[in-house]
Amino acid sequence: MNTKTAASPRTFFGEPMALAFLSFTEAWERFSYYGMTSILVLYMSQALLLPGHVEGIAGFLAFRAGMESVFGPMTTLGLASQIMGLYTGFVYFTPVLGGWVADRWLGRRAAVMIGAMMMSAGQLAMAFDVSFLLALLLLIVGCGLLKGNISTQVGELYAETDGEGRTRAFAIFSIGINVGAVVGPLLCGLLAQLYGWHAGFGLAGMLMLIGLFTYIAGFRYLPKDRPRAGARAKTKLTGHEWRTVGALAAVAAITIFQSVSYYQNTNLALVWISRSVDLNFLGFHVPVAWFNSIDPLASIVFVPVLFALWRYQAARGSEPDDLGKIATGAWLATAANALLAVSCVLSVRTPVLVPVIYDALLGISFLYYWPTLLALVSRAAPATIKATLMGAVFLTLFISNFIIGWLGGFYERMTPAGFWTMHASIAAVGGVLAIALSRPLKRVLAVD
Repeated sequence: MNTKTAASPRTFFGEPMALAFLSFTEAWERFSYYGMTSILVLYMSQALLLPGHVEGIAGFLAFRAGMESVFGPMTTLGLASQIMGLYTGFVYFTPVLGGWVADRWLGRRAAVMIGAMMMSAGQLAMAFDVSFLLALLLLIVGCGLLKGNISTQVGELYAETDGEGRTRAFAIFSIGINVGAVVGPLLCGLLAQLYGWHAGFGLAGMLMLIGLFTYIAGFRYLPKDRPRAGARAKTKLTGHEWRTVGALAAVAAITIFQSVSYYQNTNLALVWISRSVDLNFLGFHVPVAWFNSIDPLASIVFVPVLFALWRYQAARGSEPDDLGKIATGAWLATAANALLAVSCVLSVRTPVLVPVIYDALLGISFLYYWPTLLALVSRAAPATIKATLMGAVFLTLFISNFIIGWLGGFYERMTPAGFWTMHASIAAVGGVLAIALSRPLKRVLAVD
């Protein structure tokens, strides 16, 4: 007798198969994004914005005039820093709009597809001087359509009540993000050093195309778009809920200080490394872009270490609360920037180990403050506006990167030691504020 049994649905480490395609799509996208950003400020300051190249950028005269009407006259390096700050800032701003567009018009699938195509086109346009501004615009808009919507699709794979499933899914999803962030700068930076800047950008474009094809390959597994939501009754917040929103906004604002000192590692820190660090190590010239792989690698390696430390502290009643962890992140960012300041005073050519330690400290700092902030908002925000506040948290990174670009304009007016001391001081302000405001904020947020 021939007995047929229903085939079991395919899974990915016990999770829905859609998670595999979403995770790999995100990994390729982050691979592409971090690979490109690791060489962007170096490319602008050492090639693109110099005479002989800058004249070939379509629309750049008008763009520069507009920039300088707002920020004042800028040197080549100052302009490169401000462009970098605006670009990375808007990358964190547009996902809010991308989610809104998907909810009301496109749907998540179409938004991710269009976003991936725009990012692919943008990365490939970076390979040509003339299309530089167009490339940045395509990347900013494309990331806005892709970034938030693909993360939302991960959550939609699980029932609202399946909190544990979502936690597992986002842990797997985050691995893809971190792996892409580590490997992207290594390969794009190496290609840029060996074969020129455009080779690095070209690879970033090809990687984004692979991400697009990965998403298409998993289309049949992806969750279907939900119908557009109708008008919803407005829910008024209570007085306590408004105080909670205010307290969360204050905590988020505090983290801007350490985000400024942290994310400068993708901007002027790379310029400083290229000028002031002895990059010869055992007969090999280390590509500057490789240093952007260190802090995401530290964010992977030190997760189990910190979990073990926090369990040890919890068992003894000494684990820091949320604001204590945010303050610790600020102090680690302070120490990282102070290390660069001290190295500038002690030596003309800094040993290559110094920026390695700097980036590793920043990676640990990130683990202390950013996931803690997201967890705090997720737990304490009023239920009726929780999703809105979770999205709004990323606007702190928009503000931070805007400030980072502006501060980069001071680099050539200060000594390197003074520049990094300034960033150490900025991070320290965040640490002081987290401690000073801890008690009143905890009363409102009921943080244990």
